[in-house]
Amino acid sequence: MKRFFNEYVNKDIKIDKLTMIGIISLIIVISGIFGFVYEFIFYYFNSGMKYFYYRGGNFLPWINIYAIGSILICLLTYKNRKKPLVVFFKSTVICGVLEFIAGYIIYNYFGHFRCWDYNTEILNFGNICGFICLRSVLFFGVSSLLLIYGILPIVIYLSRKINKKAFVAISICLVSIFLFDEVYNLVIARIFNTPRASDVYKEIGFKYMDFKK
Repeated sequence: MKRFFNEYVNKDIKIDKLTMIGIISLIIVISGIFGFVYEFIFYYFNSGMKYFYYRGGNFLPWINIYAIGSILICLLTYKNRKKPLVVFFKSTVICGVLEFIAGYIIYNYFGHFRCWDYNTEILNFGNICGFICLRSVLFFGVSSLLLIYGILPIVIYLSRKINKKAFVAISICLVSIFLFDEVYNLVIARIFNTPRASDVYKEIGFKYMDFKK
């Protein structure tokens, strides 16, 4: 693995399109789960270590903006992988812009709704309109190092060690399950007025973080 990591950092690894689809699929799944775990832990401390809050709007433990951010980071910083500081600073900017734009659009075009609000959170120095803060972008910058120098090379390594058809099939099946969950809760449940994940989980006693409009 050490030898492969050196190759990953210093050489351009050739990856066919089908394998690339599998790699991207796994990154989407892993990063979305990572975001869920991070927010699950963070909001426990943010509440004064009193409550755990279920974050995201899906049945599965996955948050979409982390998956989107991770794909952007991979696309825009992969060529800079020989320079960790460049990866870090580019990622903080990428994630800061993504988070601000997403927060702004959700708030201004979806009935002043907020999925997060740094106005009400701990360690919110540099907070801008509740959409981004210094702590968030620095955390995303550090997380990008884990992504580029940990998760991505491991996924690429697995794609080489596992039968290609099996790797791609497993990856696509996994991402399809998570994306169907997302589409159901965002679209299907609204159209057919069926229970969404938040409705079900609140009914059985899970706590959700509510932000003021």
